[in-house]
Amino acid sequence: METKTFETAEKKERVILVAVATSDNDDTVQSLDELEELVQTAGAETVAKVIQNRERIHPGTYIGKGKIEEIQGLIYSLGVDTVICDDELSPAQNYNLEEALDVKVIDRTVLILDIFAKRASTSEGKLQVELAQLRYRASHLIGGRSGLSRLGAGIGTRGPGEQKLEVDRRIIKERITQVRRELENVKQTRELTRKKRQENFVPVVAIAGYTNAGKSTLLNKLTGAGVLSEDKLFATLDPVTRRLSLENGGEMLFTDTVGFIRKLPHHLIQAFRSTLEEAKYADIILHVADCSNPDIDNQMYTVYDTLGKLGIGDKKIVTAFNKIDLFDGDVNLKDLRADKTVKISAKNGTGLEKLLDVLTETAKEGKVILERVFPYNEASKINEIHKAGQVIEEDYRNNGIYVRADIPREYMYMFEK
Repeated sequence: METKTFETAEKKERVILVAVATSDNDDTVQSLDELEELVQTAGAETVAKVIQNRERIHPGTYIGKGKIEEIQGLIYSLGVDTVICDDELSPAQNYNLEEALDVKVIDRTVLILDIFAKRASTSEGKLQVELAQLRYRASHLIGGRSGLSRLGAGIGTRGPGEQKLEVDRRIIKERITQVRRELENVKQTRELTRKKRQENFVPVVAIAGYTNAGKSTLLNKLTGAGVLSEDKLFATLDPVTRRLSLENGGEMLFTDTVGFIRKLPHHLIQAFRSTLEEAKYADIILHVADCSNPDIDNQMYTVYDTLGKLGIGDKKIVTAFNKIDLFDGDVNLKDLRADKTVKISAKNGTGLEKLLDVLTETAKEGKVILERVFPYNEASKINEIHKAGQVIEEDYRNNGIYVRADIPREYMYMFEK
């Protein structure tokens, strides 16, 4: 009897990427290359890229009639399942393109939301992704069951989006309210944790940077955090905080934040605001930049632009030019917005000691020398000084405890006579 074999491997979706360039000096090519990386991260395969040069994006179909016909031919000849546009589509553009191309059409926002749905592992991360998906869906409802069903999928079928194909505005609104309430509870817990950290006087370093710049690799190398680290965009999503004991006896807390990216959907910025605001309450922003990437200047601009939207502009910034082992040396590495810069390789450990020295030095810049004798009945303050800063000298004398220490300027009032 003949034995039949069946192919069980999941078939990758085949996609065409489409973008519109509205000027000669824009970054459409780089943005489309990045979109291809996002597609790979989502588990699909890019089979063609199409760029149309236009004065402005077509209000009804995103691209012009001629490009639609060109893409129709590519869909037929390459066996394409999905067309992905590099800009966020209006409901009308999405509908009209699907009608013309007769395949699934999604935009960059849906793709990123899809990746976030896949990557989120904590309950907070899943809630934030769902909130972003719901907000996107609410803004893109065009009425009618067919309109709703068109909004149902990104790459594959995952996340709350695929569970809500038949919802209406009222149900979406109710679910948004419920998710926001749950996230508010999580936010209150986060604020309590943050307050406790501040009371412990340990310097907090928020690691920020473009996605895939090596933030998680750096956190793992410094603290042994065990965070997933892959050569993919958004390999990690949920924030992680780890404590590092320094050689001088001090400590630092490092918090990894979600990576930034071009055209990061505003729905995501809103949903992840509480997570991203970890950087707002940090003492130092450690900006990790991939110096091996030829598009590093635009990537750094995106990071600072996103930090600006979060209202984070008064923090000390240390930029770590990562992947120096892959750097060809033809570009002068500089970051005029940073207070200090250092070259490192998080993968092989190059420059990490120098980085910690720079971070320690930066943390000390906001400190002053405390020197006084505390009566023995105020001995409890000595413990607070140890928490607040670094004790340089401590001597038990007849008239009390002599202490000389570095402490943050804002805590000086606690130890004054």
